[in-house]
Amino acid sequence: MNAMSLIFGATENAWWTIGGLIVLALISLAIIGVVIKWGSYWFQAYMCGAEVSLKSLIVMSFLRIDHSMIVTAKIMAKQAGLPIDRVTGMSTTRLQAHHLAGGNVMKVVMAQIVAQRAGIALDFDRAAAIDLAGRDVLQAVQTSVTPRVIHCPSGENGGNETLSAVAKNGVELRVGARVTVRTNLDQLIGGATEETIVARVGQGIISAIGSAESHMDVLEMPSQISKGPMINGLDTNTAFEIVSIDIYDIDVGENIGARLQSDQAVADTRIAQAHAEIRRAEAVAFTQQMQARVVANGAALVLAEAEVPSAMGEAFIAGQL
Repeated sequence: MNAMSLIFGATENAWWTIGGLIVLALISLAIIGVVIKWGSYWFQAYMCGAEVSLKSLIVMSFLRIDHSMIVTAKIMAKQAGLPIDRVTGMSTTRLQAHHLAGGNVMKVVMAQIVAQRAGIALDFDRAAAIDLAGRDVLQAVQTSVTPRVIHCPSGENGGNETLSAVAKNGVELRVGARVTVRTNLDQLIGGATEETIVARVGQGIISAIGSAESHMDVLEMPSQISKGPMINGLDTNTAFEIVSIDIYDIDVGENIGARLQSDQAVADTRIAQAHAEIRRAEAVAFTQQMQARVVANGAALVLAEAEVPSAMGEAFIAGQL
């Protein structure tokens, strides 16, 4: 009996030992799996001082977030000297939230790096807001650092490549302009796009040419048609700040005034011809009326002459002759 108890006790202890070994093996496999999948990213972030915890990496996998992208973004921010603290900097939680909101984390980080190098004030919240508003925040910062050139008119979709305006002397001028702009980050959210800039500049140039007494004045000083738009604040409430407006091409077109005068002269001639035709028709009608009267009077004369013999006969009978 004691032997049987010892045998059963030994068997039970063996099962417990085997179970413990199995649990230990499963835990070891889980640890090895975690180390294999996330350990390299955690170690990379740790060595760079990016402060990405292993727990955050595991949570990102469950949230279907590309943890390699988050780690790379934080390392870039850290190496660039950007704040990555949890209060005002690019913390892991903030980067995750921006990614889940549909933002582009890498563009936001790169935009902040470019802004910092250029001395432009741009924090994470502002950059993230610009990105979520649908703007290309990286391109906006780059345009703010390196101004871009917009052609006026743009000539896209088969449109005109020059602006057409007429001076006071009636001569048409065809003008091409280049507008140099840089991004106004303060107005980037809700500000008008470059199409508005092109439209406003075109309107200002046409107005300036229309105010010139002669087209020769514009040809002698092309800068005068760009000074007006520059001082009129055409970039108000837009996402850009106008740096300069440069006229690169001026062509003399038609003499619109002379053509209009010629057309008016032709029209006046036709009107005069119409009036003359009316007067001629009236004269012909009057002539025909007079001829009809002559015929009528001739008939009356014939009738009167026909009555003379009978009147003379009556007078003779009456003894009056």
